[in-house]
Amino acid sequence: MDYPSGLMDAHKSLGEPHMDVQELRSIRKKLDEYMLLYSDCIKTAPSRRHMATYVRGQISDLERKSIEPMALEAGVPVRTLQEFIDLRRWAEDAVGTRVQHLVRDRHEDKNAIGPIDETSFHKQGKKTVGVKRQYCGATGKIDNCVVSVHLGYVSGDFHTLIGADLYLPEVWLNDKDRRCEAGIPDSVRFRTKPQIAVDLLRRAGDNGVRLKYVPADEEYGRSAEFRREVAQMGLIYVVEIPTTTTGWLQRPPVMHQRVRTVLAPGAPASRSVEEIGKREGRPEQAFHIKDTGNGAVVWRAKAMQFFPWEDKLSGEECWLIIANNVLENETKYFLSNASTDTPVETLLHVAFSRSSIERLFEESKGEVGMDHFEVRRYIALKRHLVFSMVSMLFLAEQTQRLRGKKPGLDDLPSPLGRRRTSGSRHRRG
Repeated sequence: MDYPSGLMDAHKSLGEPHMDVQELRSIRKKLDEYMLLYSDCIKTAPSRRHMATYVRGQISDLERKSIEPMALEAGVPVRTLQEFIDLRRWAEDAVGTRVQHLVRDRHEDKNAIGPIDETSFHKQGKKTVGVKRQYCGATGKIDNCVVSVHLGYVSGDFHTLIGADLYLPEVWLNDKDRRCEAGIPDSVRFRTKPQIAVDLLRRAGDNGVRLKYVPADEEYGRSAEFRREVAQMGLIYVVEIPTTTTGWLQRPPVMHQRVRTVLAPGAPASRSVEEIGKREGRPEQAFHIKDTGNGAVVWRAKAMQFFPWEDKLSGEECWLIIANNVLENETKYFLSNASTDTPVETLLHVAFSRSSIERLFEESKGEVGMDHFEVRRYIALKRHLVFSMVSMLFLAEQTQRLRGKKPGLDDLPSPLGRRRTSGSRHRRG
């Protein structure tokens, strides 16, 4: 097996451009040891060998990491590997669970962040399960693509994918012929992307993965149901919301009628967060978000008490964070259910850590070929996503080992002009 390009990049970043023979042998040995951790998830020895072939192919330096080149590289019949992915009976859910157990046992962090996001795979034709003309991030426009929703795990410099599920448009689930051809089980029902995300978080929690924070973009932040479900799981969300999100800075009065509760007469109208941001003259504070090759990234932010409009009433009290990037003329709005004594810099750190899952998508497509699949059926694509998590976890652990860093909640945005201290607190209002 050639040395994985992702690990080579990490090694070069340490100023060590060459690997010696001993180090290369060590990596191969560690991969063999790593694959043994999944041996009880698949019952038969041939299937366990096929899994190892698939993962080795994904982390190799093959240009194309679909079944045919991976099988040819390993010297196994292409059809045999195809049947393993598409037809053989084995518990892919058990493999996904093992990924989460390994993260739980080897990378526990009381401040772990679980970013939620979706990614897309541009596809031609109509046969690949879930394919539809919809917004495709891979091409930046409405296009023919498949979409999957993912859960990441971030602890300091360590990050990996721990959850994945396919988004199936209603047009697929309402077509019996397409369902049958793609092998979609009868138990699979339509779920929105936020509902899929909640299921991913719940499964990770059931498997013992300890998360504290959940950042997500507008697709999830606009969903009051998503925010409620995340809060009920005891997690702290920091989610971006659309500018049109409305609510109040003070809880509006209500009156109780016989069968429902309504806003009281004379209650103030809700306002959009964009309007609040423009009209509320509360002082902003500058926060150093991160350093880049072009210099420091600085955002000015203010936070306040907010009650979002939900079901014609006010929802639970939360944070409204309004952040401005003056140089880029960009404004972002976030909601969070964090406690009132949470530092604003912590909330900003969590909010902007969502970029970690975007990097994970880049790495998973660039390093392990998550977008190289040529399978069409539901079970085969599901297994491909699971194996992509297996491969990503191995690369993440080896990269961390080469870098010699320890995980932890670090590199928080800090108020400009002073160092962050754990005692720094900014209350709402």
